[in-house]
Amino acid sequence: MIRLFSCLILVSAFSLSAHAQFIPQKFGKGFQVVGKDSSFYLKFGFRFQNLHTSEWDVDDGEFSDYEGSFLVRRSRLKFDGWIHSSKLTYKLELGLSNRDIGGGTGPEFRRAANVILDASIAYKFYKNLTIQFGQRKLPGNRERVVSSGNLQFVDRSRLNSRYNIDRDVGLQLLNKHTIGKQFIIRETIAFSQGEGRNVTQGIYGGYAYTFKAEFFPFGDFKSKGAYVGSDLKREETPKLALAVAYDINNNAVRERGNLGSFIVDENGSYYGKDLKTLFIDMMFKYRGFSMMAEYADKKTSDDNPIVFDESGTQIGTFYTGSALNVQAGYLLSSDWEIAARFTNVNVDELVDDVDENQYTLGISKYIVGHKLKVQTDFTLRDRDMSSNKFIWRTQVDVHF
Repeated sequence: MIRLFSCLILVSAFSLSAHAQFIPQKFGKGFQVVGKDSSFYLKFGFRFQNLHTSEWDVDDGEFSDYEGSFLVRRSRLKFDGWIHSSKLTYKLELGLSNRDIGGGTGPEFRRAANVILDASIAYKFYKNLTIQFGQRKLPGNRERVVSSGNLQFVDRSRLNSRYNIDRDVGLQLLNKHTIGKQFIIRETIAFSQGEGRNVTQGIYGGYAYTFKAEFFPFGDFKSKGAYVGSDLKREETPKLALAVAYDINNNAVRERGNLGSFIVDENGSYYGKDLKTLFIDMMFKYRGFSMMAEYADKKTSDDNPIVFDESGTQIGTFYTGSALNVQAGYLLSSDWEIAARFTNVNVDELVDDVDENQYTLGISKYIVGHKLKVQTDFTLRDRDMSSNKFIWRTQVDVHF
C-alpha cells in the first residue's frame, strides 16, 4: 500500500506538467512545477540514507562481541510550495522506511503506520508575522530542527534522542525583526496537542506550549545555514546564532513528552504529569569552521519522574535529566570535513537508565553538498555500570 501510495503521488505530480510549466533544475534541487496562470508552485523531491553499523564491546582495551547491520535509515518524499499567493505556503513530508513509519501501531494511532512526518500550511499575514497550522517540528533544540539530510555526522547526538520534543500538531506563530543594521531576532510561539505526531484518537493528556527566541548579532547566515550542519557556504564573516527554548507539556502522558510509551494502567486509564523542557544552543560558522553546542534539561513539575496509579502501583517513568552536546568541524578546500563531537547525558536518579559520555570523530565527503555525500564516524560510548562500546558507522545520503 505504501508503494502504491507513493507511485500515485509521483504520477499525479508529473501529470501537473501537462497544465503547468515544468522548471528543470540541477541535481539536489528537486523537481519544480509552476502553474501556467501562476496560481501555484510545487517542489517535490525524494531522498534516502543507506547505513552500515559495526559495534564492539570494549573492556580493558579488548574488543569483543561484534555486531553488524545494514539498514535503509531513512527514505522520504517531500513536497512544498505555495498556493494562490507566495504568502500562503505548505509542506508535506512522508516517511517510507521502517524506521520512519514505526511507533504508530498502538490504539492511540488506530494501529496504523505512522507515515506522515510534516503536513502544514503557513500564511504570512503581516510583514514578518507568519502563522502555521498542522503538523511540524516544534521549535526545540537546534539539532532536532536541522533536517536529517543536513547533519554534520551520520546521525544526531544522544542529547537529541533522549530529550528532544520532536513534532506535534497545532499552531505556531513566527516573527522576525531587525535591530540596527544586522542584529536579527526571531521569536516562535507554538500551541500543540502535546502528544506527538499522528495521534488520532483524541487528547489523552493536556496541551503543550513552546516558546523560542533566537538572536543573530552578526546578521543572518547564508542559505539558512543556522540550521545546516557544517560550513558548506564558507561564511566570509563570522556568523553566530544563539537560542533559548522552553516547552511546557501539561499533563504529559508519554514517557518522553511527545515521544515514548504512553503511561497507562491495567484498566486503560492514562496518567500524566506536567513536563518542562529547557533548551539553550548556539551555532557559529566562519570560513569553513563550524561549531554547535546544545544544553537540554527536562523535569517534571514535582521533580519526581515516577508515575503511580490510584492504587499506588508504579506504571511509568518519565525520562528526565540533562545533557550537553558540543561539536565542531573544519571543511577543507577539497570538500572533505573532519569533525569531533562530545556528548554527556545525566539522567535523574530514579530513571531506569545510566549516565553516559560519547566521544565521536567524523569524516565526511560532500560531493554535491548535503544532497550527495558519504559520511563515516567512530564513537566511543562510556556508560556507567556497563561495558563500553566502540561504534563505527558509514552512511551514503542521496537527495534528489
